[in-house]
Amino acid sequence: MKELSRFGVSIEKGLLEQFDVLLKDRNYTNRSEALRDLIRKELIQKQWEEGKEIVGAITFVYDHHRRDMIGKITEIQHNFHDLIISAMHVHLDHNNCVEIIAVKGSSSKVVELSNMLRAIKGVKHCTLSMSSTGKEII
Repeated sequence: MKELSRFGVSIEKGLLEQFDVLLKDRNYTNRSEALRDLIRKELIQKQWEEGKEIVGAITFVYDHHRRDMIGKITEIQHNFHDLIISAMHVHLDHNNCVEIIAVKGSSSKVVELSNMLRAIKGVKHCTLSMSSTGKEII
């Protein structure tokens, strides 16, 4: 078992009450685990800002009837082949498709890829979800 450190925290009563409601809503069993998750979240955010290696998913919805849409998407993905782990294409209805791309690489390059896909005419919505590879997070 890892060595634990204990420390005290001073916090306003109202803020603590709001935190406790959040813990209950998110099914935490104790404050310690919630604090650990908040600390990890900030450490991962720092990794993104520093351009370190991350993993993530780019999800975007588009109108596949747009002229040369598939060609543009494919060209961009080929230009970033070193980042792309996997891609999944789903037909939502007659007009709309969703593409989910699993990525791994420097955060700045992943953001660049996401921005290029987002900027294609016919892309209706695009999100980027980034996480840590886990190598630097305890």
